[in-house]
Amino acid sequence: MNASPPGFELPAVRSGIEGVAWPGIAADGAAQLLAMNFQLERTQWWTPEQLRARQLTQLRVLLRHALDSVPYFSRVLQGHDVERMDWQVFERLPLLERRTLQAEFDALASRRLPPGHGAVSVAESSGSTGMPIRFRTTALSHFFWEALTLREHFWHRRDFAGKLAAIRVQVDDASLPDWGAPAGSVFRTGPAAMLNVRADVATQLAWLQREDPDYLITHASNLGALAELSLRRGLRLPRLKQARTLSETLRPDLRDTVRAAWGVEVVDTYSCSEAGVIALQCPLHEHYHVQSENLVVELLRPDGSACGAGETGEVVLTTLHNFALPLIRYRIGDYAEAGEPCSCGRGLPVLKRILGRQRNMARLPDGRTLWPSFPAAVWRSVVAVEQFQLIQREPDRIEARYVMDRDMTPDEASRLTELLREKLGYPFRIDPLRVDRLERPAAHKFEDFICALSAADAPRPGA
Repeated sequence: MNASPPGFELPAVRSGIEGVAWPGIAADGAAQLLAMNFQLERTQWWTPEQLRARQLTQLRVLLRHALDSVPYFSRVLQGHDVERMDWQVFERLPLLERRTLQAEFDALASRRLPPGHGAVSVAESSGSTGMPIRFRTTALSHFFWEALTLREHFWHRRDFAGKLAAIRVQVDDASLPDWGAPAGSVFRTGPAAMLNVRADVATQLAWLQREDPDYLITHASNLGALAELSLRRGLRLPRLKQARTLSETLRPDLRDTVRAAWGVEVVDTYSCSEAGVIALQCPLHEHYHVQSENLVVELLRPDGSACGAGETGEVVLTTLHNFALPLIRYRIGDYAEAGEPCSCGRGLPVLKRILGRQRNMARLPDGRTLWPSFPAAVWRSVVAVEQFQLIQREPDRIEARYVMDRDMTPDEASRLTELLREKLGYPFRIDPLRVDRLERPAAHKFEDFICALSAADAPRPGA
């Protein structure tokens, strides 16, 4: 790779050959990850035009494979000259719906996987859209996930000698000698500690104080709860250098809350189970860079046309290297805002904000839509709630669930109603409802706003 940037010490490679400690000679899999990052270090600086040209080269290979070996796409692509496919024709192909992925799971599977793509596995998404789906993936597509994760470590100049703490779903409580794959497979790292996110927040915070990590990775809402509890109790994490978030939409106030609590920055990753890493936070800014070397991301208006910078649209993905079950123009169900080219110099497209799922979008009776997000300070300016969540039950009614040691007084409820109406820009009926706790789904993705209305009237690209 290029010479390391000022202030960044290249970590020690874990040697795969006995008797060689330095310079390390990486084992086969680790060497491939290093070789891929050697390429990624260069391609990130290409122009958007260069990136699009190389994407189109890989896209044509994928489309030929899909036409020849995937029954569903044999029908969809019939009559198309995939060898000469250009972007204009590609962007007129039909969108792949989640319900189609459910209904035609077998027809979407490749009948002939190219050699070298590795073992095929079947997994299931978390179902945070309300529609869990199965998908197939390969060892090759997992390799790209690991390579891009390694890129994210490099971008944010992490000290692999430090200690990593992870609080997340689907992990067992454990103390580990290294960070695990991919970092621990390639480099000699410090230790790691794992805690399942189902532990209550007070238990998590006490655990963090004992572990005293350099880096913390957890779900965005969980990080917010930890930081807020730290502020209330006046507790610090003295060694912490950075907090990392995944899996959930980042609330606008979270970065400030974490800075106030621990004096560190938050680094977010945008990903999904079906496609892996979609976009990584820029090393210099709070927006995200699409990982164009592994997928195509389109942001579409309701009429199916592409969004310009500053516009919000639906995220549509095409994975370039998963040949087991190609996702071609796949409606993931997220919305994001397109950004301007980045001043950092990278040619990778910019997503200014990730706004969340369609079910997180409020639909006003007058036809307008918006993505509500209420920093903790908004609620606490009215009443000292511990947790909160808004659910749009009817076109003009919102249920305001909250966790607190008592019911709101009539005056607090009145001020809350006035505040929410002002922030939402509509005179909703607001029904406060005190609950013992706000339950999370199996995937532990917390949403502070949920639209529970029928999806029948939701905007659809190309409709």
